[in-house]
Amino acid sequence: MIQFLEMGTAIKIVNYQPKYHAAFRDLNKAWIETYFKLEPADLKALDHPYDNILQPGGVIVVALYKDEPVGVCALIKLNDHAYDFELAKMAVDPAAQGKGIGYLLGEAVIEKARELKAKSVFLESHTSLKPALNLYYKLGFKEVHGIVTPYERSNIQMELIL
Repeated sequence: MIQFLEMGTAIKIVNYQPKYHAAFRDLNKAWIETYFKLEPADLKALDHPYDNILQPGGVIVVALYKDEPVGVCALIKLNDHAYDFELAKMAVDPAAQGKGIGYLLGEAVIEKARELKAKSVFLESHTSLKPALNLYYKLGFKEVHGIVTPYERSNIQMELIL
């Protein structure tokens, strides 16, 4: 999948490969540490994405600009009666933000969820992250209440019914 953003600049969304592990970990650690603190659930997913995301049935996509990773996003399989997957670990390099890369990543994982016959996707965020929330609303997510979270930083949960 290739999307043209500006003046012939192409962003390509590809499936995760082990060579993208450092980008997946580093891009996520950077944004989390900028606004919050890394939590045990973060480290588990970021340090061992194969065991904690891919092997259980999830997906990770990577946004490439000139073959360099500039964004990442995971779709984590949930063992939950209400939600099939969680959109998680979305991060875009600060130098590439504001160019629609987050939207492309979000669309890609939602399409992957549909391909996997999911009926719903869940996510957690924080209300201080206005650009992220705007992105989630643009992707079709709606706020939900009453869900217990493992993250100290999470104060909003959202769902997308497919």
